[in-house]
Amino acid sequence: MPLLKQLFKPTNRDLLKRIGFTLVALAIFIIGTTIQVPGTDSITSNLGFLELVNTMGGGALQNFSIFALGVMPYITATIVMQLLGELIPYFQELNKQGHVGRQKINTYSRYMGILFAFIQGYAFSFMFLGRTASASEYLYISVVLTAGTAFLLWLGDQITRKGIGNGLSLIIMAGIIATLPGMFIDAFQGLVVFDGTAQEITLGIVKFILFAIIYFAIIVGVIFVQMAERKVPIQYANKSTTYGQSASYVPIKVNTAGVVPVIFASSLMAIPGIIAGLINNESFSLFVQNYLTYTTPVGFIIYVIFIFLFGFVYTYMVFKPEDFAKNLQESGGYIPGIRPGNETKTYLSKVLTRITCLGSVFLAIIVALPIIFSNVTSLPTSVSIGGTGLLIVVGVALETYKQIEGSLLSRNYKKGYSRR
Repeated sequence: MPLLKQLFKPTNRDLLKRIGFTLVALAIFIIGTTIQVPGTDSITSNLGFLELVNTMGGGALQNFSIFALGVMPYITATIVMQLLGELIPYFQELNKQGHVGRQKINTYSRYMGILFAFIQGYAFSFMFLGRTASASEYLYISVVLTAGTAFLLWLGDQITRKGIGNGLSLIIMAGIIATLPGMFIDAFQGLVVFDGTAQEITLGIVKFILFAIIYFAIIVGVIFVQMAERKVPIQYANKSTTYGQSASYVPIKVNTAGVVPVIFASSLMAIPGIIAGLINNESFSLFVQNYLTYTTPVGFIIYVIFIFLFGFVYTYMVFKPEDFAKNLQESGGYIPGIRPGNETKTYLSKVLTRITCLGSVFLAIIVALPIIFSNVTSLPTSVSIGGTGLLIVVGVALETYKQIEGSLLSRNYKKGYSRR
């Protein structure tokens, strides 16, 4: 039975209410992206390295709205906490404490995210307002932007508890989707010249249709790669696999790291630009503009290398071959044809390296596409193909769909089980 038909059954009204609550909360976020910080104007200059922040915030940074920072400070803090969890013994112990430890780490991430939001808010106010404002005005804008991020964190928690899906992920997805209609309108206006001849108008319409086909073809490709996985078979010593019975396996996604490497690489690339805006040194600003922005050849190469390397780093943080091999051996499991212990670890490392290489190349290509596209076409910078936003939208949409589908399947299972 199709998902929508099951969803609108009378027995699933509570699930519909959760979806309705989610949509209302996301509408509040979209409205907030249009409310400017009092006393400021929209940003008319090119955002450059901050375009990712603007995209994930639904254009809030371009509007310099109360949600200009979005939830990026918290995401950056979460990534930093994950790195600290690999380096500092205290956080390593928290990771081993299960749910209680994760709650403490999440609390630290939120405090760090609020701190990052205040620092970024001050830096942005300094960069975009210039040096004519007073210290109290900088402080006021920083507090407003920080409060906006804090409100979004609260709103995301409400969606997670009372709605459906991961609240923060859905907020990011909603912001990206909100920019899509404007992007297609800009693409249409840039490709179709109505004051030209009939032949030029027809050619422009054909170009726009081709643009739309390529865009949706990339979406299909992203969905395929996001769902692709390598299934490593697992056998247990106290179990036997009979004919017709599916064997156990561990799935290793091609893109295990998701968009984290892109976010981390973008954050690193943004640091020199923020510093340049703060110190206002002409020679340093020129160096950053020529070599450390991903719109220049050198900056583009550095950006792609960062994404590729962070893809490996984060994947090995999420999936640790040594720990998995140890846990598998302790539970009496093994990979057929591979001895438990070091051989299993070596085998998993080889598989993970090959898959991660493919996933990192995929990430680099998807992120490089809009940069190359903007350099070879005369379309506005708001028009792009591929990019981080597309990865996020596809990933969050798939996860939310699976959660709704799983909820419906569990309800049907319980209903059928209770009748027996």
